[in-house]
Amino acid sequence: MKCAFVDTGAWSALLDKKDPDHTSVADAFRAYRGRLLTSNFVFDEAVTLARYRLGWDVADKLGNALREQRVARLERVTPQDEAAAWSIFEQYRDKRYSFTDCTSFVLVRRLALPVCLAVDPDFRSFGFNCLPSLG
Repeated sequence: MKCAFVDTGAWSALLDKKDPDHTSVADAFRAYRGRLLTSNFVFDEAVTLARYRLGWDVADKLGNALREQRVARLERVTPQDEAAAWSIFEQYRDKRYSFTDCTSFVLVRRLALPVCLAVDPDFRSFGFNCLPSLG
C-alpha cells in the first residue's frame, strides 16, 4: 500500500480552518488513498504549533491521535537519519531548510515515499512530489 509523508504545515492547515491552505489541504487528505506517515520531529513541531495557535485542547487531541497512530504511522528519526539530515543542513546553507525539514527529507528518501502532504515550499524545492498542488 502506498504511503505519504505528512509535514507540520499540512497538519496545521488541516486543523486551522482560518489557515489559507486549509481547504486545499483538507481536500488532499480526503482524496488521498493510502497510509499516512509522520515523524517524531514533525510530531513535536505540529503539537507545539497547535498549542500556540489553536490552544491546548487541539494540541492534546492531535498529540494523542498521533501517539496512538490512529491517523498516521509515527516513524522515529534514527541517529543515522539525524546524521544524514545534518549533512543536508550543512550542504544547503543557501536554503532556509529547518533541521526538522532535513530529517523529513531523509525519512522520505529512506522509506522511498512517493508523495508528501506538505505546504512548505522547501519540500518541493528539494524535489519531492507534494499534495496539495499549490497554485
